[in-house]
Amino acid sequence: MGLEELTSEEISLILATAKSTQKIFSQEKKQPLPLKGKLIINLFYEPSTRTRTSFEIAGKRLGADIINFDFSTSSMSKGETFKDTVLTLHAMKPDIIVIRHSAPGAPQFIANNISASVINAGDGAHEHPTQALLDLLTIKETFGRIERLRVAIVGDIGHSRVARSNIWGLTKLGAHVRVAGPPTLIPSHIEKMGIEVFYDVDAAIKDVDVIMCLRLQTERQNQNLFPSLKEYSQFFGINQARLSKAKPGAMVMHPGPINRGVEITSDVADGEKSLILKQVANGIAVRMALFYLLARENHKNVAH
Repeated sequence: MGLEELTSEEISLILATAKSTQKIFSQEKKQPLPLKGKLIINLFYEPSTRTRTSFEIAGKRLGADIINFDFSTSSMSKGETFKDTVLTLHAMKPDIIVIRHSAPGAPQFIANNISASVINAGDGAHEHPTQALLDLLTIKETFGRIERLRVAIVGDIGHSRVARSNIWGLTKLGAHVRVAGPPTLIPSHIEKMGIEVFYDVDAAIKDVDVIMCLRLQTERQNQNLFPSLKEYSQFFGINQARLSKAKPGAMVMHPGPINRGVEITSDVADGEKSLILKQVANGIAVRMALFYLLARENHKNVAH
């Protein structure tokens, strides 16, 4: 499941739980471990630093046992099918499987074939719901609200699961969303998601509260969709001059990893208006909240 299926109330519950989790685990006294004795498998078929690490930290803080599945040493490298791998792991009786896969719909496929809870950590160019949730939490903490804020998502919209999840989440919580980038990187009819489309970044970021930069995903592109990285940076990169065209209190975000000097300059990424490191920290809180809510729901199911 992604943010497309969640209601605004469900999204708000996750954000509120993440906020509570932050407060509880910032205290010095020892906290109860609601996931003690639970098994979580991180099933990552694509490289990841921030997402996999934050899921691992989140699970360990809640007392769970964590297994990180290494695709390179798995039987899939010997020809085992994806379904057989999933069923084999499920036979080990995990409580939660966290899955990242290059194929859209892979998390749903797993959920349809096992009884354990499944969390989507990114499926192709479809969705990255936990990234969007941590972005929403960061925005709400910074501005005190999401409703009526103007948010510009800039860059490789066409290949970005982060963009799709954020569009669903932001619009459901009442934000006004714009996307901007080269015409070749913006899907046709994306305005049907209830957003505005710009091909001029300077116009797109005028008077916005948040500029969300996206990583230029060269590994997902099978054709030359723009002349060069230098030209992309010149016309679509966020630098101090461009940032000055947004609202005075506007903040900058980026899901990482950053191509410095391409999507965003280092002085902006490391500057006082950057929320990038706050996003990383909030990733742990959001993933703890999801683990907690899933464990609580599973407990109810067992109890009844």
